[in-house]
Amino acid sequence: MANNTLQNITGTILLAGAGKMGGAMLTGWLAGGLDPRRVAVIDPHVSPEIAALEAKGVALNPAVTTAGTIETLVVAVKPQMFREAGAKLKPFVADKTSVVSIMAGTTIASLQDVCGGAVVRAMPNTPAAIGRGITVAVAAPDVSSGQRAVADALLRATGSVEWVDDESLMDAVTAVSGSGPAYVFLLAEELARAGVEAGLPEALATRLARETVAGSGELLHQSELASSTLRQNVTSPGGTTAAALSVLMGEPGLRDLMIRAIAAATQRSRELAK
Repeated sequence: MANNTLQNITGTILLAGAGKMGGAMLTGWLAGGLDPRRVAVIDPHVSPEIAALEAKGVALNPAVTTAGTIETLVVAVKPQMFREAGAKLKPFVADKTSVVSIMAGTTIASLQDVCGGAVVRAMPNTPAAIGRGITVAVAAPDVSSGQRAVADALLRATGSVEWVDDESLMDAVTAVSGSGPAYVFLLAEELARAGVEAGLPEALATRLARETVAGSGELLHQSELASSTLRQNVTSPGGTTAAALSVLMGEPGLRDLMIRAIAAATQRSRELAK
């Protein structure tokens, strides 16, 4: 459905900020069938890859005179730059423009105040760069079903999308899925380090850790079994995995660490939103 929605977009999608996440979204839109002539990009420092898309019809740094044609403004600038950038984006927002933000810690209210428009606040994560992200989105009450469908298609181009009704959930969402890839990369990092401590050559330990984390993630992705069941399937009673898990699942263990980590990230997200 998303591809059809992308192909059926008749207004212009204006992307503000074509960095890693914005660029990944743009790549996903074009791969999903969005007409390049329907896309405009505002970024003072576009990469050569983004600049090359101009030849395909993508407009770079359009004039404000195009404002009436903007159907959706996607804001992908760094949150700390939003106040300054948002004021420059406001002239592009007309009465019927929807504004989709992927900025962490930026509330619907602040988006409405700075940019205006019918706001969708979304939190993607970095696996979006390979089309395997997950995004959680929440829409303001004045977002129409049509605007929500377009936002859903734009966000779904980089992975899966979950919609929530309560904006206050976004702080915990940020802590779990937004920041979550860093926790997984840390797991690979520390697994390799522990392998070296156990006597493995560093290059071998690093490869074993990377491939184990990546392969396990793919198994989790493809399997319909719960993560706890997959864990139990690896664990023979009294075996080597059980010995390691007795440490990781002991007191204090990974559960306590993760609860504290998610709480810290959630609290920081709330602070940033202020």
